[in-house]
Formats: sequence, C-alpha cells, structure tokens
Amino acid sequence: KGASRFLRCSITEFVSNPSSSDQPINTHFTIRGTKMTKKDSEKSNNNAKSPVATSAHLHGGGGKASARLLGASIAGVSELSLFHPVDTVAKRLMTNETRLVVAGSMSSTASNINHAVFRDAAAGSFGTKVGALFPGIGFGAAYKILQRVYKFGGQPIVRDWMRKNYGESFDNRFGPQAGKLLISATAGSMIGIGEVALLPLDALKIKAQTAPEQLRGRGVFEIFAKEGFGLYRGAGWTVARNAPGSFALFGGNALAKNAMGISESQPATWTQDAIASCLGAIASISVAQPLDVIKTRVQNRPFNSPESGVSIIAKLIRNEGFGAFFKGLTPKLLVVGPKLVFSFTVAQHTIAYFTKKFDY
Repeated sequence: KGASRFLRCSITEFVSNPSSSDQPINTHFTIRGTKMTKKDSEKSNNNAKSPVATSAHLHGGGGKASARLLGASIAGVSELSLFHPVDTVAKRLMTNETRLVVAGSMSSTASNINHAVFRDAAAGSFGTKVGALFPGIGFGAAYKILQRVYKFGGQPIVRDWMRKNYGESFDNRFGPQAGKLLISATAGSMIGIGEVALLPLDALKIKAQTAPEQLRGRGVFEIFAKEGFGLYRGAGWTVARNAPGSFALFGGNALAKNAMGISESQPATWTQDAIASCLGAIASISVAQPLDVIKTRVQNRPFNSPESGVSIIAKLIRNEGFGAFFKGLTPKLLVVGPKLVFSFTVAQHTIAYFTKKFDY
C-alpha cells in the first residue's frame, strides 16, 4: 500500500518550480489531497514484515501457477516414493481394534504390533515384510500427487485472494502481524476442507493398505461405478479433521517464520523452511489425530457394512479407552511428521526455483 500510495503522489509543487533546483525539494507528498503521515509509513513497514505460510515471494509465495503445479507435483512424487510404507504402518495401527500393549510382557506386545503391522507377512522374511508395506501404491500415487498439488499450490492462491479482499479488515481487527498470520492459516483451513473432493482415492488407498480383500478381483472402474457416492463415506469426519489440521499446519508454519524474522522481503533458507514446516506439521498432526482415527475407521469398513462415526466413537471408548484416539500418533510424529516436513519444504523451494526460471 505504501508503494502504491507513493506512486499516486502528486508532484505538482516540484513541477510548478522548475527553476528551484538549488532549493530543497518539498518532501511532503500529497496523496489524493492528504499528506502521507507517519502512521501510513509505519503501516507500510509492517506490511513488509508480514509472516508467510509458504516461503517468501521468491520461495513460492507468489509464484506462477505453472511453477506451483510443477513444484508441488515433485514434492508429491518424492514424498510417495520415500514414505508410503510409513503411511501404511500408521493406517494399520489406527484401524487395529485390539489392545496392543500387554502390561508386563514385552514379547506379547512386540508380537501384537508385528501382527498388526505386517498382517499375513508377520512370520515372513525381512523382504516379505517390506513388500507387505506397499499395498495401494497406485491409489496412493494418484491421491498424494493431486493432494500436494492442490494443497501446496492452492493455499498461496487463496491466501493472496484473502489478502487482497480482506487484508485490511484482518489488520484492523487483529493487527498487521496477527492479521497476516491468521489469513495464512485460514487460507490453509479452506484448502483443507476442499480436499474432501479427493476422498474416493484416499478411501481406496486406505482399503488397499488395511483391508485388501475388499478390493481383490475388482477393477477401478467397476469399484467407482458400483460404489458411487459410497466412496465419500466419512466426508464429514474428513472435513472436521482437515479444517483444524490445515489451519494448524499453515498457521504454525507462519508463526514459526514470524518468530525467526522471515518476511516476504526476506526469503527463507532451507533450514528455516524445514524448522517452520516441522513446527507446523507437529501442530497439524496432534490437533487432527483423534478425528483422523475416526475417519480412517469409517473408511476402513466394508462397502456392504458401513458404520457411523458416532457408533465407532462409542465402541472405541468402551473397548479401548480414550487413549485409542491417539493410536498411531507416535509413528506419525516420528516418521509421518518428517514426511510432511519433507514435502512442504521441497514444495516451497521447488516452486521458488521454477518461479525464478519462468520469470527469466
């Protein structure tokens, strides 16, 4: 705003005195009849220090659509290649409905976890166990790449739109710093809610990882034709999980960058992006975990035997206790967390790279 006001300044006084080159130039600028005040100048400086949920301008914050698409796609492919087995482990732990930990018996606990994670390959060789962690890779590829493109490429677009249309309102109500941070977080939350459109691919990926017998012998087109909107089962729980989870992801990332003094005029380094992404990922996973357990179990049910989320919650509390809401949290924080950090950091810097390339 400060820059645009400066460009609109009238230079009438200077033009009307062309012979006064030896006189000091009047430094009061008339902005549509109003002098630029100290408050205007401070507001301009505050805007320059605004926190960002993605990297600064040259790091993906305002890149072209093509750069965002390409960068987010690379992040999705890279993440899938490295972390699909970890995602399978987390999903299988979340859908397991028996107590895994046996008090006073480490061997029984280890055996329970082994069977919960590796299923039929629990007694197999190391190679067999590793191979058992790659079911649903096809659905996973389609889902993960589309999700990352949509999420990491779409959030900056929504954020920029919100800044243009509601930035002043947020600044006036919450202050310049908090206003920009909340816009980043809210844009992330809105994008997270829209992820429900990809739910069928997510549902099929989860079934392939946790209940492959439900898909065995059935083609993709046959499944979509027969199940139809049944593939959107759990949509409400998905929205309930994604809204706070994405808010925490982008909000936590923006808050961390603000604390490190990173702004749109000061690009983030790889290390700073990784630290900020890590804090955002921890916040997102922790906030969304209870609802993620419910969503995963709703999607894990057989096509011909659905169960409501409310029923699952009641049964979970009765049979497993409240701690079951956080089943799979530890592996998600220890391994899935870095997965999100990895993809978020890669997305920001590849978007930055391609933005610079396309600009030249």
